[in-house]
Amino acid sequence: MSPAEPLVAALPGGALPRDALWFPRFGAPPPAVGAGTVLICFPYAGGTASVYRDWREHLGSGVADVIALQLPGRGLRMREAPYTSAEPLVAGIADELVRQGLTGDYAFFGHSMGALLAYETGCALRERGEPGPRHLFVSGSRAPHLYGDRTEHLLPDAGLHRFAAGIGALGDGDRALLNDAYLARRLPVLRADLQVCNDYRWRPRRPLDCPMTAFSASDDPIAEAGEVEAWRAYTAGSFLRHHLPGDHFFLTADGPSRERLLRELRGELARLPRAAGPTTTTETREPSWTY
Repeated sequence: MSPAEPLVAALPGGALPRDALWFPRFGAPPPAVGAGTVLICFPYAGGTASVYRDWREHLGSGVADVIALQLPGRGLRMREAPYTSAEPLVAGIADELVRQGLTGDYAFFGHSMGALLAYETGCALRERGEPGPRHLFVSGSRAPHLYGDRTEHLLPDAGLHRFAAGIGALGDGDRALLNDAYLARRLPVLRADLQVCNDYRWRPRRPLDCPMTAFSASDDPIAEAGEVEAWRAYTAGSFLRHHLPGDHFFLTADGPSRERLLRELRGELARLPRAAGPTTTTETREPSWTY
């Protein structure tokens, strides 16, 4: 079994457990309830849960566990049709987080499309009366109100192929996999994910209550520094942005930028105070939305 493959025990008849479909595990068993903050990671467009497979090891004792979301159409869910709209996708993610009891002591990390989904999922959980994330980490993503002005999902296959190969969108950290056969299998998922992003329209809501940390990259054509800075208005707590060298996929390329990203995550998670159980939060400010 490859390190990229999750460890999953099939049910009688060969079916896979539902928990493993949404949140496949890549190694150690889940921690005991109350062991600390769980970091829930959201993939980028065309990506899979495997990009986060070694994060638990890198983040160490600052986090109780790292759980990566596996969306339909990829990995163990290859036979499922991918979502093409944000609203039902976010509802499905929120349903599963609640069902699996993952909405206690948790934080979110999302890269690119994953950041948008993490934010929307945080809003959806709040609307259901669930506890919010302890911290929201967004990476390589414009602020939500800046989405909806791109049309890559409408490109013909050849054009989408060139776009994907040009930014490394389907490589999951291994650029050697960016060959014609691999891309051909992944193009439908990438197209669906890009449609989720490009059809998305933000609607005004009060900011999330949790602190937020954002990561931008110097040579990112998808999310420029100012567009990442615009996330500041989406939190009623503290906001910190780190600007790193690299392109849109700095988090998958071995090197100093990935190391710094993981180091900053480890530090922020270690500084989170111990969760004191469910609390009722109050709105601390109401921004003047002018976007």
